[in-house]
Amino acid sequence: MTQSELIILNFTEIRRRSIKLWSGLPESCNDWKPDEKAMTAIEMVRHVLEADYGWNLIINNGSISNYQTPWKNRPFISVTDELKFAAPYRNTFLESIRQFSDKELNEKEIIHPGNGEKKLLGKYLLRIGYHESVHAGQFLSYLRAMKITPPAIWD
Repeated sequence: MTQSELIILNFTEIRRRSIKLWSGLPESCNDWKPDEKAMTAIEMVRHVLEADYGWNLIINNGSISNYQTPWKNRPFISVTDELKFAAPYRNTFLESIRQFSDKELNEKEIIHPGNGEKKLLGKYLLRIGYHESVHAGQFLSYLRAMKITPPAIWD
């Protein structure tokens, strides 16, 4: 198995568990948030899904100076709607990763636009997985705070 295949396997497993969590959110609770400064539950789902579009630009050396998200002005409807809209962007992102050789993953440098830090592509991709995992933990605490029994994500 190549490094890119392992990274994709990890991303797929992280997303599978995120979807299980998100699917436990009743639509009536989409706008719940723990405080005024936090994202709502549905905003957090979109944030994670939307990130794939931006990550793909970054790892392919695309310009984000005039970044326009495809989600701009889209209404929040449901987790299912968000997943359906995000699917082509997710597939494009994963296909980009699939194209990278082990050499590229270990030698190509990525500069994260938010902080200007340089990271090797492989390490950068692993941090992307961590980003989604952190939000899964946040979402789990949202569900618990709403007194919703979280779905079993370890199956």
